[in-house]
Amino acid sequence: MTIASTMRAIDPEAAGGPEVLVPVERPVPQPQAGEVLIEVAAAGVNRPDVMQRKGMYPPPPGAPSIPGLEVAGTIVATGEGAPREMLGQKVCALVAGGGYAEYVAAPVGQCLPVPPALSLVEAAAMPETLFTVWTNLFERAYVAEGDTVLVHGGTSGIGTMAISLCNLLGVTIIVTAGSDEKVAAASRHGADHAINYKTQDFVEQVKDITGGRGVDAVLDMVGGDYVPRNLKCLAEDGRHVSIAVQGGAQATIPIFDVMRRRLTLTGSTLRARDTGFKAMVAEELIATVWPFVADGKLKPLIDKTFPLADAAAAHARMDGGDHIGKIVLTMR
Repeated sequence: MTIASTMRAIDPEAAGGPEVLVPVERPVPQPQAGEVLIEVAAAGVNRPDVMQRKGMYPPPPGAPSIPGLEVAGTIVATGEGAPREMLGQKVCALVAGGGYAEYVAAPVGQCLPVPPALSLVEAAAMPETLFTVWTNLFERAYVAEGDTVLVHGGTSGIGTMAISLCNLLGVTIIVTAGSDEKVAAASRHGADHAINYKTQDFVEQVKDITGGRGVDAVLDMVGGDYVPRNLKCLAEDGRHVSIAVQGGAQATIPIFDVMRRRLTLTGSTLRARDTGFKAMVAEELIATVWPFVADGKLKPLIDKTFPLADAAAAHARMDGGDHIGKIVLTMR
């Protein structure tokens, strides 16, 4: 097929508010060795995109300046070493950048097939949250069937994906959210317990819910003064995983309490990890999670879609904090 030499993309020249996200023309990327070129149908919008727009989260070396960490679409070209038989396949992919565009190059190992049970809009909302929740909650915190976990931001993309996976894998999940409406939405989506952190003390609520035992793991995207409060929620031998610091990058914690109760504090960021690690995670997801996707049992919760030209409105919605689930950009 004939591929255009230029494409529409969102590639702001300076940091700022949502208004800097305007469509521009950019060269269509060429897939390098081990990569495929995807004609993008839809791209997920994530909190790291907002941070990049504000100038707080620059792309890692070698990544495009165009934001966007997850896409879905059709493979239209292959680089050296990428299987030619993938041409024409519908995939979703985790990328280090470049998703807010009509075409993006993606490492072949970071692509996942899109089954008939999943629309391309739904598929575009899967990779970033799925990779993040899987690697942090089920690998770093080694959560297993029968465990109980606490996840903050219960109606975010991360939170709703965590709820879905916990439901499928036999894990009891407690979430926090910032309004009664969001608490109700989290409960409808499948949270076993949902706490309004603005009107309730989540530490006391977790103690009540667990009969004083605490949870086996906490997935935290707040940081700051939430960390010592999270530790109070953990059971003995509990695991605390940090994935963002929206509430502050510094925390003071009781070290002796960590020692006495044998707690584990860990965390990670995904974007800067190498392609080998991400390909390994993709293989794990295909083996353990993708059967649920193929059967229609695992889908992202979609809040709203916006055309690429309205990327500013998509970011304004995320900035406003009223979204429930994933925001997605569409290309056509």
